[in-house]
Amino acid sequence: MMHATRRKFITFFSNVCSTIIICITTACGAQMLPNNFVYLKDVAPSIQQDIRYFTDNNFIGRPLPGYDSPVCILTKPAASALLQIQEELNKEGLGLKVFDGYRPQVTVNEFIRWSKDVQDQKMKASYYPNVNKADFFKLGYVGAQSGHTSGSTVDLTIIDLKTNKELDMGTHFDYMDELSHPFNRSVTSKQYQNRQLLNQIMAKYGFGSLNAHDTEWWHFTLKNEPFPDTYFNFSVR
Repeated sequence: MMHATRRKFITFFSNVCSTIIICITTACGAQMLPNNFVYLKDVAPSIQQDIRYFTDNNFIGRPLPGYDSPVCILTKPAASALLQIQEELNKEGLGLKVFDGYRPQVTVNEFIRWSKDVQDQKMKASYYPNVNKADFFKLGYVGAQSGHTSGSTVDLTIIDLKTNKELDMGTHFDYMDELSHPFNRSVTSKQYQNRQLLNQIMAKYGFGSLNAHDTEWWHFTLKNEPFPDTYFNFSVR
């Protein structure tokens, strides 16, 4: 009887220790975010995420420094607004897919370094076929600072929940060309309508509405962002 009781205790103790180890490992695997920042998945888990700068599927062609995990981090107000947008789109059988949110300054610095390397044209055909890389600063595709680094700017599109496919916007994300300008009428009528659907619903929930001078149909910044003049540099993980 004593042996059986002892075995049960040892088994129970082992299970408790395993649980503690798992919890500690999980805690260590996450990072403590700055105040007023959240993981988008914790606020709006149904929003799809395709964090391109963690992969080689981006305009540089390789994973970028600062992206240690394929997760979207945003300020709480920005994430909460996206949840409202997701809920409204879901009523129409649509949803959001996010390509990028908060972006560390170290990543922006790498964009700058890359843009000055005229020899690196690896992704030109896919991402900037009609643009001279030397003109990236002048055209606004690369800058010394990015709104993403303040945490309330997001790159995203709309998907059809039945097919799980992105709505046709005329170009893909990060396609650096005049055709990506949100009000460019060279796209088809349906593509233009899709862009304006995205623009209108983002504006409805507090993201800066687009104007004729913007270059990216996928790019939005929360109007009342909490850190408009702060450029963070913690890792995406």
